Amino acid sequence: MSEIRTDWTKSEIEEIYNTPLMELIYRAATVHREYHNTGEVQVCTLLSIKTGGCPEDCSYCPQSALYQTEVDAEPLMQLNEVIDSAMQAKASGSTRFCMGSAWRNARSNKDFDRVTEMIKAVNSMGLEVCCTLGMLTEEQALKLKQAGLYAYNHNLDSGEDFYEKIITTRTYNDRLTTLENVRKANLSVCCGGIIGMGESDGDRLDLLHTLATLPKHPESVPINALVAVKGTPMEGREKATVWEMVRMIATARIVMPASMVRLSAGRVDMPVSEQALCFMAGANSIFAGEKLLTTPNNESDQDKMMFGLLGLEPRKAFKEELEKIS
Repeated sequence: MSEIRTDWTKSEIEEIYNTPLMELIYRAATVHREYHNTGEVQVCTLLSIKTGGCPEDCSYCPQSALYQTEVDAEPLMQLNEVIDSAMQAKASGSTRFCMGSAWRNARSNKDFDRVTEMIKAVNSMGLEVCCTLGMLTEEQALKLKQAGLYAYNHNLDSGEDFYEKIITTRTYNDRLTTLENVRKANLSVCCGGIIGMGESDGDRLDLLHTLATLPKHPESVPINALVAVKGTPMEGREKATVWEMVRMIATARIVMPASMVRLSAGRVDMPVSEQALCFMAGANSIFAGEKLLTTPNNESDQDKMMFGLLGLEPRKAFKEELEKIS
């Protein structure tokens, strides 16, 4: 069985990443079988509970207040609206419900308290609850955990050297500190990145190396293809190819064998044949529902058709905890 390691060297990861593609997919599929049920995919829904008006300058993000995009700033959603969305997500087959807020960092105020109420309500439905609220202190992470939060998403986006070319309003170390605080609260970590922003293969390797050498691998690793939104500095960028996505997914699967690897943003433009290649390469998690925060996503009917065609089933909520009990 493939060993779970956190001491990968960059040259080791580079050698894997540059393996001829068919051999790379085969190796990743072999590792995938050792740690996961290959016919099972985690289905997640992502809801923007507070949209737009963000003070950060992330070059890819239409929610930044610094760019003229078609995304309007909206206040924090009401509890009943979130509950309705979560119920619809569960009815459509999702087992993880993710709530995203366009904040630079979570503030310990009434809005934070309202988010904890949302977490409690969604958790009571039997869904795994995930949040992405920007930077967190250790105390805030603990409060979210106590409210019933299962996972926290905080992407690194890219390798450290490329990071400063796309974001100046927070540092790479700020992101790593938040990941540490999430770990201290004993929350599941969801952390990945985006390809297609103009980064080199070396920058992608830097990202994978950082993730694979964290003290503990993220339980979930989203691999996103940039959705180049009009009005952002990334407008007009050519989309990453399926081959680039497959190479990233396969390498992530090999160096972080027990993690869920999520085929995330950009999936809406992929035909079933391309998505199937990503699943073969080790992806075993997707976002479902019509939107990923503010960008379009695949319709649930399309996903049900794809699951039937490929013989895939949704992964049950809290599967690891249930297996420990049994």
